[in-house]
Amino acid sequence: MNVKSEDSPNYLLSKEEYTAKVEDEAINFALKILEGRLTKPDFYITNPNDTYTFMKLKLSESHCEVFAVIFLDNRHGIIKYEEMFNGTIDGASVYPREVIKRALELNAAALILTHNHPSGNTEPSKADENITIRIKEACQLVDIRLLDHIIIGGTSHTSLAERGII
Repeated sequence: MNVKSEDSPNYLLSKEEYTAKVEDEAINFALKILEGRLTKPDFYITNPNDTYTFMKLKLSESHCEVFAVIFLDNRHGIIKYEEMFNGTIDGASVYPREVIKRALELNAAALILTHNHPSGNTEPSKADENITIRIKEACQLVDIRLLDHIIIGGTSHTSLAERGII
């Protein structure tokens, strides 16, 4: 049996491929460190910048919209990070009922909402503002605090709490 050179695997990477591979490994390593810190049983969210960094690493590379929730206990300790809804390149269907249902299952006292804009533009849309208000109202009915809704776009973010929407 003859093996042609085009049939054999190519183990050599170009400089660009090698750089991308090393960068991806570094990002994954950093993400594991941050995720480990943020999900320790005794870790409490006291610094929004840690949350922004974590969310950027989690969502900035996604090519479609992902809506996630960080469920917190009454001292803002992380119970769970969960990606709840996936969409297309410019939108995702989000169901407040499902967010509240999951929060009650986890016995969460507070929530941080987050989603990405694959376009990189972190300016909240009217739909972003409306869903935030709907989830906030639903949270109030069951005594859960909505702390923030963070929009990630590439390496940027926008906090709806900082904008006064929450």
